[in-house]
Amino acid sequence: MFYKSGIKDDSYTFSNFNEWNDISKMMKKVATEYFKNFMQIKNSRQNSIAFVGQVGCGKTHLTAALGLNILKSKRISVVYLSYRDVITELKQNMTDEEFYKKQISKYQNAKVLLIDDLLKGKTTDSDKNIMFEIINYRYINHLPIIVSSEYDINALLNFDEAIGSRIYEMCKNYIVEIPKDISNNFRLKQE
Repeated sequence: MFYKSGIKDDSYTFSNFNEWNDISKMMKKVATEYFKNFMQIKNSRQNSIAFVGQVGCGKTHLTAALGLNILKSKRISVVYLSYRDVITELKQNMTDEEFYKKQISKYQNAKVLLIDDLLKGKTTDSDKNIMFEIINYRYINHLPIIVSSEYDINALLNFDEAIGSRIYEMCKNYIVEIPKDISNNFRLKQE
């Protein structure tokens, strides 16, 4: 199951997440609460979680840890979507209708979809259309997403209100907004 998920590194855990400031402690607390409640909420409208904001604060670590825990402990399949890589691949293959439909379907129908670095890099209308196809399908069908993005909720709404508002509603109970502040970047932390 792990190799089919697309998560390349299985070393991300809650126990090795470095709680080095109040923000990181809060991030881990919300992630563990979400994990504990996952089975009760997984079929509801608010069944998802989003880590948004500051670069380098551990968003990818916690999203991967959540995905791996759901996969291993709950025995529920998870599909990892690295935003920049997947969007590029899908756009390059849009004329191959069979390939495109198969790939989109993989992300639309995953039991749990982990979207890492949502909207990373320069975005186009094609990017919006592809993400809307995926997010809207999951929204309509009450399928959970685990999202990380450098964009905060307001920036997601400004990017595309239809996408941003769906993500907001799905993640409403588990949104972790990390303030944009270089002091929240673990990679730059002074020892």
